[in-house]
Amino acid sequence: MSEPLRVLITGAAGQIAYSLLYMVGKGDVFGPNQPLTLIMLDIPPMMAVMEGVVMELNDCALPLVRGIVATADEDVAFKDIDAAFLVGAMPRKEGMERKDLLAANVKIFKSQGKALDKHAKKNVKVLVVGNPANTNALICSKYAPSIPKENFSAMTRLDQNRGQAQIAGRLKVPIDHVKNVVIWGNHSSTQFPDVTHATVVIGGSEKKVYDAINDETWLKGDFISTVQKRGAAVIAARKLSSAMSAAKAACDHMRDWFQGTPEGKWASMGIYSDGSYGVAKDVMYSFPVTIQNGQWKIVQGLPVDDFARAKMDLTAKELCEERDDALKVCEA
Repeated sequence: MSEPLRVLITGAAGQIAYSLLYMVGKGDVFGPNQPLTLIMLDIPPMMAVMEGVVMELNDCALPLVRGIVATADEDVAFKDIDAAFLVGAMPRKEGMERKDLLAANVKIFKSQGKALDKHAKKNVKVLVVGNPANTNALICSKYAPSIPKENFSAMTRLDQNRGQAQIAGRLKVPIDHVKNVVIWGNHSSTQFPDVTHATVVIGGSEKKVYDAINDETWLKGDFISTVQKRGAAVIAARKLSSAMSAAKAACDHMRDWFQGTPEGKWASMGIYSDGSYGVAKDVMYSFPVTIQNGQWKIVQGLPVDDFARAKMDLTAKELCEERDDALKVCEA
């Protein structure tokens, strides 16, 4: 058994963390033999609720959990951490636009960036889940200059999972028979869920999703809009934002980052743009990546047609606008 990893989950009294803490604690992310210290951060008014969550974690009797720290102090929470799930943020409510969240949440991630810079291990892997996730991740990175930009990411895995579930449902195949649906851009309603490169196993043989579905109108219409608007649909039905599915996607994202992507499979991650595929630099943009030894690498050379180009440029434009607005809030 190795030394316990120090894993931070913010917004620890909230709905996403309620599922996430259990999944992480039982070994879904860092492996069945990796002991953990779970560090839970939330705001002072939520401390009583968080104590109840700590009781439940203790009562789960998870063998890998060697310690639990519950705190409202960023200096305590970020100390020597190996991995961070930055979940805590003001949630989007019904009828709310993502830009409405930006002003409030950007200040949270500025503060947490500074705490990471001051206290965390320099090889810490940081996943931002709190929305607007891509721009929050960018701000967090900017205020943690001693940590490599490659160590920050935003979650678009939920969108990838949603897309692959839509395809699997349409073709009536198990979800693990579908792979390499790509999410380009922002975790927002401008994102581009792209099945051009996706494949599916049907009847024992692998086919292109495009050929298997054979309905371009659906693939370029309802499929894209369903994935783009799925979060709003969940809120409309549940009166709360996605929680269980978001926690599962966060686990998938961090597991692949630590343990690597399976051969032939890609993961979609919001990462610091290096200009690949003609995307603007200095934004956190979702690309398809492969991961080995904790290092992600953008899948290069995928053909981009005019339809895809327009979608990719639109979501990049939104990210540039969000970045500029966020920086103004930070500098105010």
